[in-house]
Amino acid sequence: MRRAAFLIVLLPLFLHAAKIKEICNVIGVRDNQLIGYGLVVGLNKTGDGTTSKFTLQTIANMLQSMNVKLDPKDIKSKNVAAVMVTATLPPFARQGDRIDVVVSSMGDAKSIEGGTLLMTPLKGVDGRIYALAQGSVTIGGRNGRGAGTLNHATAGRIPGGALVEQEVAFDLYSQKQATLSLKEANFKNAIAIQKMLNRYYKQRVAVAIDARTIRLKKPETMSMIEFLAEAQELSIDYSVKPRIVIDERTGTIVSGVDIEVEPVMITHGDIVVKIERQKRLPAIKKGSDAVNIGRNTQIQPGNNAVVTRPGATTVANIARSLKKLGATPKDIISILEAMKNAGAIHADLQII
Repeated sequence: MRRAAFLIVLLPLFLHAAKIKEICNVIGVRDNQLIGYGLVVGLNKTGDGTTSKFTLQTIANMLQSMNVKLDPKDIKSKNVAAVMVTATLPPFARQGDRIDVVVSSMGDAKSIEGGTLLMTPLKGVDGRIYALAQGSVTIGGRNGRGAGTLNHATAGRIPGGALVEQEVAFDLYSQKQATLSLKEANFKNAIAIQKMLNRYYKQRVAVAIDARTIRLKKPETMSMIEFLAEAQELSIDYSVKPRIVIDERTGTIVSGVDIEVEPVMITHGDIVVKIERQKRLPAIKKGSDAVNIGRNTQIQPGNNAVVTRPGATTVANIARSLKKLGATPKDIISILEAMKNAGAIHADLQII
């Protein structure tokens, strides 16, 4: 079995400069999800079989709407597949705009490649029809090959395959107030945005009402569109909570360069991680296979141990040291999780 590659990416995680639009959303300005049920036709005997009763019934219903009466039991064609159609309606989409759709088989079709989606109404959560989808299904690269493609033949896309029929009403222009929502709740960042906007416009246009929400009032001399367009381009220094992100599938670890680890001792299999409050690392005896990595970390392959000094011990050098000991990505992830549970790591641990 091929072992997943190990990769650790180091990112500074304290103060960042970013535009307001990069860390906030405007409440009310959002995408909306659409869904519909339809048929893909024109398949070369790769469609649903007779065991997919709902497909046969759907075909019969469609034919009946065209004044062709047929018992579902008499339908033997395998050139049709029942599918779910999904799309995202962007904010301020207007009638006549085209949006992409994703088509996914529901039955036992082997492939929907080369098929044509018949006209399918796409509904929102309120049950209203917002778009109509129709067109030729494209699969793209097979088995995961090809950038941005689906990796199997029972799902495909129709670029620009849906026509917007109904708009989501939202009159932003005539609004005198708007609300920003931070993508990640943080009191310090909310106050930083409040101060920046009030200082820039030299009046009280913003007030933070909680750790995530900033209420805005446009200046009298500007429209709401002008105000938001300008305000979202302003940059602030914002703080990010330290976080370690781990992808278990690939073995990738993303960590801040200076996330410290408190004194702790963790044993995982035959690997020992020992963080002690020592002014200096143990002396390396003649003939020993121990190796100092800088002034703060020592690897002891004979003991399968990593010994480090407190104060300068970070997740980054722990991960590097474990890799040099021959630890697998799975071992390193388990050790980091154990350190977090033991209270030795104060950053958030996010596993994806």
